[in-house]
Amino acid sequence: MRVAAIQMNSGADVAQNLALAGTLLADAARDDCVLAVLPENFALMPEHGRDKTLHAEHPGDGPIQSFLSETAADNGVWIIGGSMPLVSPEDERVYGACVVVDDAGRTQAIYRKIHLFDVDLPDREESYRESHSMYPGDEPVTVDTPIGCVGVTICYDLRFPELFRTLVDDGASVFTVPAAFTAATGEAHWHILLRARAIENLSYVIAPGQFGTHPDNRETFGHSLIVDPWGRIIAEQAKGNCAVVADIDPDALGKLRSSFPALANRRLERF
Repeated sequence: MRVAAIQMNSGADVAQNLALAGTLLADAARDDCVLAVLPENFALMPEHGRDKTLHAEHPGDGPIQSFLSETAADNGVWIIGGSMPLVSPEDERVYGACVVVDDAGRTQAIYRKIHLFDVDLPDREESYRESHSMYPGDEPVTVDTPIGCVGVTICYDLRFPELFRTLVDDGASVFTVPAAFTAATGEAHWHILLRARAIENLSYVIAPGQFGTHPDNRETFGHSLIVDPWGRIIAEQAKGNCAVVADIDPDALGKLRSSFPALANRRLERF
């Protein structure tokens, strides 16, 4: 089955971002992809984090979610919607939410980003405080799709392997990791962490990213890629607005988990 990781350089203009995403999703559908994953903040990378509140939607209602639904139905492709702003319990903060839409345009799941990027980068004058404008979720999410059970994550979640083990325990055989990794942290850790999550969980990983410079002067790493359960990168694109495409084989994954039973050999209980 063919899947796509959609790489973008999103900015502050929602309509322009959605138009680009629509073009790239249509490209993926024409390439016979059954599922495509958008990057984090695909609809909006604003100059100021709290500008996201101006575009925050209620679940099931709003132009960004309508775009996902209509585009999925028009192209006959499942879309895992990277992340977008949904209303939270606080007016000045939003959820970073991943809306999963099936090929008929119906919402099948919503994941709200659990781990927020509040860090000062070592040896660099870069500081990030996602919690200033974002509200954390608290519920892991899996969803059954044509390519198998998908464990949904967003960006900074990648650094928390316990979340991925929880998703495996809940049935996941594929992880999606839409991201807007900084250039510095991406250069150091992006490939290593994605391959590690694939290897230790014997799972496919689909990881679309933002690339280039954005209105807040943040530079993102790009290098959208797809990793197989043995940790091999089977498709990658460093930069450019594009659909990164690869074929995955759910049957081969099942055989690998049977012949190399690392997950079955675990001895520590689930936390």
